[in-house]
Amino acid sequence: MCGRYSLTTTPDLIIEHFQLLRQVKFQASYNIPPGQKILCIVELEDQSRKAVNLHWGLVPSWSKDAKNSAYLINARAETVREKPSFRSAFKQRHCLIPADGFFEWQKQETGKQAFHIHREDGQLFAFAGLWEQWPHEAETLYSCTIITTAATDLMQPIHARMPVIIPPEHYHHWLDKATGEDDAWALLENQAYSQMTATPVSDWVNSPLHNDARCVEAMPIRH
Repeated sequence: MCGRYSLTTTPDLIIEHFQLLRQVKFQASYNIPPGQKILCIVELEDQSRKAVNLHWGLVPSWSKDAKNSAYLINARAETVREKPSFRSAFKQRHCLIPADGFFEWQKQETGKQAFHIHREDGQLFAFAGLWEQWPHEAETLYSCTIITTAATDLMQPIHARMPVIIPPEHYHHWLDKATGEDDAWALLENQAYSQMTATPVSDWVNSPLHNDARCVEAMPIRH
């Protein structure tokens, strides 16, 4: 799964990386939890890209309320095309979720060891995401979810699941509504983890209330 990640870069680097035409409004964070608005990239009709802030925890358009959004922070790649909560969004509402790392916890005899998984060069990357709109009374809630898949060799010792990362050369194909379902689903079989590394970090990151550089500071593995 993916339940916590980091985005500590600058607006200018986000604009450059995702080739945006407009300014970006976001608050850098070392420890982003679900249940709040996060930065997402969507593609407009003219194929330009726009940064928007969406609630992390997808609320399907047919939901009676938003109570279950906490259970829909992730969508499994294996079932994303069939599951009622996600199949409509998978057909036509894709997004990219910028990050510079994410956290996962490895079970050990002495407890859980936190890891920060990031690119070896420390640069930006993007999770495969879906977004949805939920009309409610006089307002519409815009929400999103991160797609996950089975762990690679890098991630297997830490956790059985991991978020799907879309390589930059596939950004347009993932965001483009004209991309067919089969072709879009094929993009979820990504090879981006060949550029990733996992750094052990301290228990400081365990609390979603902690949000500073200590969350990503490398620490010796606890034994």
